[in-house]
Amino acid sequence: MNAPQPLSTKAAAAPDRVGLAQGVGAYIIWGLLPLFFAALKSVGAAEVVAHRVLWSLLLLAVVIVVGRRGGALLAATRNPRALLMLAGSATLISVNWITYIWAVTNQHVLAASLGYFLNPLVNVLIGVVLLGERLTRVQTAAVGLAGVGVLVLAVAAGAGLWISLVLAFTFAFYGLIRKVVPVGSIEGLTVETVLLAPFAAAFLIWLGPANSFGETPGLSLLIASTGIITATPLLLFAAAARRLRYATLGLLQYIAPTLQFLCAVLVFGERMTTAHMACFAFIWSGLALYAVHGGVTAGAARRRAATN
Repeated sequence: MNAPQPLSTKAAAAPDRVGLAQGVGAYIIWGLLPLFFAALKSVGAAEVVAHRVLWSLLLLAVVIVVGRRGGALLAATRNPRALLMLAGSATLISVNWITYIWAVTNQHVLAASLGYFLNPLVNVLIGVVLLGERLTRVQTAAVGLAGVGVLVLAVAAGAGLWISLVLAFTFAFYGLIRKVVPVGSIEGLTVETVLLAPFAAAFLIWLGPANSFGETPGLSLLIASTGIITATPLLLFAAAARRLRYATLGLLQYIAPTLQFLCAVLVFGERMTTAHMACFAFIWSGLALYAVHGGVTAGAARRRAATN
């Protein structure tokens, strides 16, 4: 586990490149998930989540065995505090999954994208209030611009705002727990999945013949692939959360809702309003400001290191 950095170091350090790549990869996969789950619209949200858990467990078991991480996994299970925290994160992610899949399969992809537009702002708030992270003036301005954009969209969200709020807060606190729990990313996700597996199995047994798996080869293959589509971005995210400042991680998350928004408008034909266009203008202005500032800061740090 990486030791926490002093606040002054956190404020000045350039983003970890590996962590940045892991975070970007996770959010691109999540951003394209509506395309995947739309193909499972004939399957109930709870059933999809149950299959996600069990197929993810199978995949993670292979990863643990091949990677010879059994010892680390056993150590994680012997830490009562870590187990309690992972039980909390498992609960949060299961609620997040059910809400998200229900939203996608019931033509509320825009509301889902708004949830993940709100989520980075909740992350920034958590980073500042609970973790003691500090933002520069430029970063504060960038977050402020994004916040105005999200506020415009939230005002126009109407009845679907509950979807957005549930998604934003469940994933924000899931990320917080995974950042501070003293367990590796693979071991943590495996423990979460093991904790959820009995509930998932019981639900599928209760469904009985109504279980969608086995109806057709194509549908069965899609259901089985939920393990890969679930575990891969979560592993990337958990690893990135341990390398990056929480505020940086929060701002990177605009990648996923932007892709989800584009899927909603360009693929699923949901209507794009003036509020949506205004939201994008504010958010991307904030991201551009943040990116330029980060590039200038990193360049200056490299030049100072070269002269020392």
